[in-house]
Amino acid sequence: MISPNDRESAEPKVLLPELIGRVFAPGGYLQTALNLEHRPQQEQMARAVAAGMELDEPLIFEAGTGVGKSLAYLLPGIVHATESQRPCVVSSHTISLQEQLQRKDLEICRTLFRAIPELEKYADFKSAVLVGKGNYLCPTRLANAIRNKTELFPNDELDELQRIAAWAEYTKTGLRQELNPLPNFDVWEQVNAEGSACNRKNCTHDSCHYQRARAEMRKAQVVIVNHSLLFALLNAGGLAPGAKGILLPDDFLVIDEAHTTAEVATEHFGARISSYGVDRQLKMLFNPKRKSGIVRKFAHPKQLQCIVDAQEACQEFFGYLVATHLAKHKLVRISELGWCEPTIVGPLRACVQTMDGILSKIEDGPMHDEIKDQRGRIHSYYTGIRRFIDLAEEDHVHWIEKSGRAGNICTLRTAPIDIAPYLREELFNKEISVTLTSATLSIARDMKPFQAKIGAEHETAEMVDSPFDYENHTRVYIATDVPVPSREDPRLAIETLIDYIRYCVSKVSGGSLVLFTSYHDLRKVTDALEHELQAAGRPFFAQGQGMGRTEMTAAFLASGNGVLFGTDSFWTGVDVPGPALSQVIITRLPFDVPTHPIAEAKSEHIKERGGNPFAEMNLPEALVKFRQGIGRLIRTKDDKGIITILDSRILHKSYGRQFLQSLPKSKFIRISKPDRDARFLEIHQQLPSRSDLDREPPNR
Repeated sequence: MISPNDRESAEPKVLLPELIGRVFAPGGYLQTALNLEHRPQQEQMARAVAAGMELDEPLIFEAGTGVGKSLAYLLPGIVHATESQRPCVVSSHTISLQEQLQRKDLEICRTLFRAIPELEKYADFKSAVLVGKGNYLCPTRLANAIRNKTELFPNDELDELQRIAAWAEYTKTGLRQELNPLPNFDVWEQVNAEGSACNRKNCTHDSCHYQRARAEMRKAQVVIVNHSLLFALLNAGGLAPGAKGILLPDDFLVIDEAHTTAEVATEHFGARISSYGVDRQLKMLFNPKRKSGIVRKFAHPKQLQCIVDAQEACQEFFGYLVATHLAKHKLVRISELGWCEPTIVGPLRACVQTMDGILSKIEDGPMHDEIKDQRGRIHSYYTGIRRFIDLAEEDHVHWIEKSGRAGNICTLRTAPIDIAPYLREELFNKEISVTLTSATLSIARDMKPFQAKIGAEHETAEMVDSPFDYENHTRVYIATDVPVPSREDPRLAIETLIDYIRYCVSKVSGGSLVLFTSYHDLRKVTDALEHELQAAGRPFFAQGQGMGRTEMTAAFLASGNGVLFGTDSFWTGVDVPGPALSQVIITRLPFDVPTHPIAEAKSEHIKERGGNPFAEMNLPEALVKFRQGIGRLIRTKDDKGIITILDSRILHKSYGRQFLQSLPKSKFIRISKPDRDARFLEIHQQLPSRSDLDREPPNR
């Protein structure tokens, strides 16, 4: 690839900021060609993004809800990708935004390009959605599995293999999501593109779905990924040493929904080794009960016994951890050497050596590649477990946790205590354009805490407010008499909370989203109000009742006047425009209890350097989550609604001022049980004008 500054062309060089200025300016192409309203905030963002892309410099940009972030980075991104012959990688956190980008926003870009002669040459841009290799069927691995089916699968899985083979005859994408019902996990593992046998030597883009997707991606100007895949690939090694780029050769990057960057990166820049994963991998080599496995016909009895010994050692090692360290707790931090006996290390090392012996007798080809790949995975487990036992990653926190229905799956976990150095190295030290954007990056309008969190202290940061009319389209109520939960009388707090939620929901004719900070409170309020709300004709939805978030949100939107109780995952990413969401109720300020090993380790790290964990970690994270929660209410310029906060600490604690500054408007109304009837406004009535609000009594 060549950079835009090196390109030689008879055509005059396109100055990206100037061209983008003509697109977004008042009376510009967006208005004249698509009849879209001019948004000064969108124009400011688009110009800043264009400048950062042309100069190959990072940019952090907070843009309030309704600015139109997607077009502000997609349009300059497509133009720059076309002119520079470099791919623009766009990463989002939620599936809903990925779908919006692919199905809606990119089509708007294409329509604009076709309508304007100056932009017409960009109209044929290509886009691709990149998903993990394990989602694709590989015909080479499928053929290998069919050829060795008696060694690989027990009889009860052969029908499933045949079903996948029949589907392979007509599928256009090879994506497992297309197969209904979804394929058996154990069988799919043997036929997906994750294995080393799926490579350019054995597979071509004409025959292999994954190789075809890769070929299409290499031609694309815009490649859409999600944060999990982005950081998983970066942690796995990313590009070859010395290659320029972040995820793809000579690419540049946009991270939307960037407020989750640090958390997702922390999740993926560590290790995760489960007892289930190790045992399953060993049994893929050879399962003594089923008499099946990939090396069965290549190994002699002593070699097979070595694999069985490793399986038994795995069961004993992880079983001991569950029975001792995890007997009373689901999650335990490990911080001192000598915490366990390394009984699993020797058998795993012997298993790797056995695999080397087996490989030496197999000629080159798909089966050799397959077994070599399995050997590599066992070796990764061996080194990963050994390093975990030795606490080798000094800048990581280590912990073990149990999961599964019976609580018998044990997982070894590590994560960086401070993710900033990792992100600084992977994103900001490469002299490549990286744009991070979200509606909620700043803390009380200060971007520095977020910049420090992600290692971007010296990068350009800007912010623009939402264009929505919050002053006239919202009311904010704060209850002054909901007690904070206490050990002396825990029932009083929950009973008052139940009373307020019952009252506030009854006063709003549209839908209400009630956000909790704990499942305990959600269950208590659900038990008290579910049947009562349903009897009143209000469709009721509660997290944990069997529906997934996407399905529940869609049903809530369709109901028109539903009530939805949600915890952590509903504070962000929920998009319900119109009266179907007319009120957001915040039950508690969203402080996380710092009991997780990552939070504990970060707190210790901050204390060691003389800092204040509450001010540097707990409060900033709560403020971002608070802004995300109240941001669910107004999704379009015509939306109107009520924000009700049932935590009086926002008025009485010193940190409450920062939460008040995070509200979308400067005025709020205090309510209490004696006066709430006189002060609470029904949502279907006309919301007050600015002059009405100015007559509210002083409340600061």
